[in-house]
Amino acid sequence: MALPQAKIDATEARLAALAMPDGAQWARRVREAALERFRKMGLPGPRDEYWRFTRPDTLNAAQTPEAALFDADEPPAFSGLDRLRLVFRDGVFDAEASDPLELEGVEIMRLADATSQDIHWAKDLYGVLEERAQDPVARPFAALNTAFATDGVVLRVTGKPSKPLHFRYLHEETDSDAILHFLVKVEEGAEVTILENGPAAARFNKCFEIDVADRAAFHHIRTQGRDHERRAVTHLFARLGEESAFKSFTLTANGRLTRNEAFIELTGDNAQAHIAGAAMGDGDFHHDDTVFVVHDAVNCESRQVFKKVLKNGAVGAFQGKILVKPGAQKTDGYQISQSLLLDGDAQFLAKPELEIYADDVACSHGSTSGAIDEEALFYLRSRGVPESEAKDLLVLAFLAEAIAEIEDEAIAADIRDRLEGWLLRHRS
Repeated sequence: MALPQAKIDATEARLAALAMPDGAQWARRVREAALERFRKMGLPGPRDEYWRFTRPDTLNAAQTPEAALFDADEPPAFSGLDRLRLVFRDGVFDAEASDPLELEGVEIMRLADATSQDIHWAKDLYGVLEERAQDPVARPFAALNTAFATDGVVLRVTGKPSKPLHFRYLHEETDSDAILHFLVKVEEGAEVTILENGPAAARFNKCFEIDVADRAAFHHIRTQGRDHERRAVTHLFARLGEESAFKSFTLTANGRLTRNEAFIELTGDNAQAHIAGAAMGDGDFHHDDTVFVVHDAVNCESRQVFKKVLKNGAVGAFQGKILVKPGAQKTDGYQISQSLLLDGDAQFLAKPELEIYADDVACSHGSTSGAIDEEALFYLRSRGVPESEAKDLLVLAFLAEAIAEIEDEAIAADIRDRLEGWLLRHRS
């Protein structure tokens, strides 16, 4: 079906502000195919089913909306951990601020270097999972990313590195528009942990394509915030092999607009995928988690656990789907999305979905929205806990199920500390 002329004009205006990077012939073909996909889809609008909860105007705009720089008064996330640091300033890799790209059990290369080589394993992954994720849900910003990503990293994990890799994003220009693309290939039996934090840019478009081979494991923890004026759309695309594991957790605090998309395919028997998130919003805040999990193998498990705490007109959205394909017997799919509204002005929008074509499965979804439990609050206050502290305790208890998805207790403790700090700063 032909696109409306207004959408075509907006799409071309967005493209006019971008330039396709140079690269090897295969990379050029991948980028041009992604550009064609993007043009066919066009920029998203409020009539698109999976954008009806979120206004993409500032993501669509040809000119980047400005975002004031933010100076945090606390150490960056993960700064107390032993990790390999890879630093990006407004979407450009900073070699001087980063550690040497050397770590046992993993090969690390910049995206530009990989895509300039005629022969490289990235040829079999770049754009592949993004394209697979376009059906049945169109993801135009992911196609735009594949076509125009100016920087990023490719990782080939062959063992079990002794420490995690930490992507640190710095925002130093008020009108920066960053597009980063990451490829992660986890070989059979290997295991890796990826950490992410930082505002990145005034407007940020990020894409991860993650191929997890048989009996391999991928762990991912990221924090988004506390800079408030940023706008971001992120994508996690993952394909899981037999007996493999994928675990991702995201903490979001503040931000005018954040949309985190995930598309996860369980293609090998006995695979496991857990994706979770905790979001805290106050005032001019819109946070959207859009998740699609495909079960296409036997005896696989997936969990989606998303919690949002909202106040002063903040808006949270969740769109989550579990698709069980024919033959994917013994599937165990769990999905929960909940919001805690701290006043009458906040809003939570949810669209949970199950689509099942196998008869021997255990799948469930649930979505709730409500205020703080008055009985629990009374119980704590009757035992001498001040009202503000009692409310904070109940909020942390509400978020506990999502934080429990983090396997590393040191990281989980740091996440709890940051949540407590946010609550302290935003007490009425």
